[in-house]
Amino acid sequence: MNDIDKIDRAILNALQADGRLSNARLAELVGLSETPCARRLRRLEQDGYIERYRAMLSRQSLGFGVVAFVLVRFAVHDRTLADRFEREVCAIERILSCHNVSGSADYLLQIVARDLDDYGTFLRDQLRSLPGVTAVESSLSLREVKADGRLPVS
Repeated sequence: MNDIDKIDRAILNALQADGRLSNARLAELVGLSETPCARRLRRLEQDGYIERYRAMLSRQSLGFGVVAFVLVRFAVHDRTLADRFEREVCAIERILSCHNVSGSADYLLQIVARDLDDYGTFLRDQLRSLPGVTAVESSLSLREVKADGRLPVS
């Protein structure tokens, strides 16, 4: 991040807050005219600082009332098995994130479900049948305190 300056950081912060900003509004917010702002934005995209643009959807409006954080353990640590597990996890939409972690578990998943019954069925029928899975430990979110998703760029 050494090759970006204060204005680039301001652009990144503004876009994290509102990815639908027009170039004119973005330029105004960061104190540039439109052409240099567009040029900087293009460079930030090309250099990989901006991976993509997307909308943040409302979990509640879409009927997902349960968020679970799940520790997944393997009994056997085999690269082929882990690759299969990761491929299958990536294909399941309700698994929002999957991290290969250190510690007592092998993976940490974030999963959404409509309700507890839906989550229980998913756990029984899909999660426990994934390749390599020998144990799962669920923690259910009682209340979301922060879900900004923005990275610090200051």
